[in-house]
Amino acid sequence: MSASFDYKKAYKELYRPKEKPVLVDVPEMTFIMIDGSGAPDDEKYQSAIKTLYSLSYTIKMSHKKGQAPEGFFQYVVPPLESLWWSKNGKLDPTMPKSDWLWNAMIRRPEFVTPEVFRWAVEECKKKKPPVDVSRARLDSFKEGLCVQILHVGPYHEEHRSTALLEEYIAENGLTNLVGKEHKHHEIYLSDPNRTAPEKLKTVIRFPVSR
Repeated sequence: MSASFDYKKAYKELYRPKEKPVLVDVPEMTFIMIDGSGAPDDEKYQSAIKTLYSLSYTIKMSHKKGQAPEGFFQYVVPPLESLWWSKNGKLDPTMPKSDWLWNAMIRRPEFVTPEVFRWAVEECKKKKPPVDVSRARLDSFKEGLCVQILHVGPYHEEHRSTALLEEYIAENGLTNLVGKEHKHHEIYLSDPNRTAPEKLKTVIRFPVSR
């Protein structure tokens, strides 16, 4: 493959919605995942992000070490995603962020089998011992029918976009499954360390049923 495969470009309906709610059918995908609890700026969540990217880039760069797995193709590492919820199910923005629960994850290319994942874990243990890979796992995840929107702006202003999602759900006779069968889902298209808060782009996704 001459050019790197970019999931964001190949699956625009999943990663490039507009700033208004839209229905999308999300297929089953497999991710490298880490579960935890606490605020987004806590050390545990930031450590999980570091681990996810370390594993992802270990796999991405495997071909340069002559260790490319079967079916390997060059690709752009997909964006970081996270599921957020509270102990009662639905994410409660009014409760302390230290009590939030989360699942941080990055989509894996189709050639990443359990064997390839285990190889990447062992490589990270050898080459990047400070990175804690003990909590990482490979798992499938399916949301099905969802309503999603592109939120542009600071994370603390996401309530503007979630309100639009809730209005759309009510107006179209849908049932919001967040807090029931599914979680509040965010996909981070911007690097907060390199992007001004007012320009941050985040996909917010609510699973629904008709």
